[in-house]
Amino acid sequence: MSDEVTELLERLESDGVRLLRFLYCDPSGVIRGKQAHVGRLGGALHSGLGLTRAQNAVNVLDDLVPVADMEPVGEIRIVPDLATYVRLPWLDGVGSVLCDQVGHDGRDWGCCPRAFLQRAVAAAADAGLRVRASFENEFYLAERTPEGPRPWGDGPVYSSAGLDRAAPVLNDIVDALTEQGLVVEQAINEYGPGQQEISVRYADALSAADNQLRLRDTVRGIAECSHGLLASFAPRPWPDGIGSGTHIHFSLWDADGATNLMPDPADPFAVSERGGAFLAGVLDHLPALVALTCPSYLSYDRLRPSAWAGSTVSWGYDNREAALRVASPFRGRERESANAELKACDASSNPYLALGGLILAGLDGVERGLDLPEPAAVDPATLGPEDARRCGVRPLPADQREALARLEADPVLMKGLGDLLGRCILATRRAEYDRCVRMGDDAVRDATFTTF
Repeated sequence: MSDEVTELLERLESDGVRLLRFLYCDPSGVIRGKQAHVGRLGGALHSGLGLTRAQNAVNVLDDLVPVADMEPVGEIRIVPDLATYVRLPWLDGVGSVLCDQVGHDGRDWGCCPRAFLQRAVAAAADAGLRVRASFENEFYLAERTPEGPRPWGDGPVYSSAGLDRAAPVLNDIVDALTEQGLVVEQAINEYGPGQQEISVRYADALSAADNQLRLRDTVRGIAECSHGLLASFAPRPWPDGIGSGTHIHFSLWDADGATNLMPDPADPFAVSERGGAFLAGVLDHLPALVALTCPSYLSYDRLRPSAWAGSTVSWGYDNREAALRVASPFRGRERESANAELKACDASSNPYLALGGLILAGLDGVERGLDLPEPAAVDPATLGPEDARRCGVRPLPADQREALARLEADPVLMKGLGDLLGRCILATRRAEYDRCVRMGDDAVRDATFTTF
């Protein structure tokens, strides 16, 4: 037994943990896993737990989708990253670890989203770059009623009244996140009735995606288990309500992580040449990338013009209608805080796929030496044809089906995903789209309100 396993077993005993959850995020964006009793953990912490090869072919609606090489024959293993262990504050005697999916030989079996992000991180390192990121989440708190979920804790946007009304839940969420090692920077009430927002501090890319799973799991756990409420990260949980995004803030650093390469050396409010090429790559691939960042059926009900959702291929300085916003830095820490924000992202995404795809798109821009078009200084949807052309503004896919077609035609992203993971995403999401069309929007909202 390794020293790391022995140390974790001692921590589990000290924490009073009886059950340990082995969690992962599947290609459909659902956090899934198994749990084992501490008395049976010695071998499992090293070799993992068994999982059918077909499990990743289960989509958002829990339909098993036919995917070649992912039939319910044969097994893989979900092997924990021991450094990700936390005790779950909302449950008694339960902890969790985040896992990689591997074959019997201990290597990526070809359909592990976490391994996809690790490959993207390695590609960035080969280019002398380090990506740091954070996911900024909007979500709703709701109470159960005979008529369906009803928003809870409403108040005027960014108001002290709204903060007070949500405080019993938000305070517990913040405390639970802090206990698990996340650094909460903001916790506010957003525009929609009962809508909240939590921002956590940036981290290296893999940790940022891990943090996103922790945050989603914690918000749901505290709301349901501690307060009897519902939490929904769905991109548009009510047809006449404000949508919820999960914006990716990201920055480029040198290989040592000492210098932020995103800002122009002469002007921290401007973008450097390399940073601009990275952003240009993201924009170039964005019509395909949204299949990973806005991947679900209802994602495209959120991506509407003039809805602060980033519904076009566009960028600008502090332009919250652009899909890609270059955020202004903060006084006194200008170089450290310079970052860009991808607004065309929501929490139905698997964070490893979303962030890995963003990195590969940006690296392609760096490799090709792409230039940014002119920044949009107004809502891109209001630009005339000539101004839109100068700013490179073009529409994003109108629905999930179109986004998947654009992904399938994108050689950079498909090569990065690899054969099995790429085929799995296309098959499961297309099956999701076909069934959601048959169900109708209202039934899809009901079925997926608390999926994410």
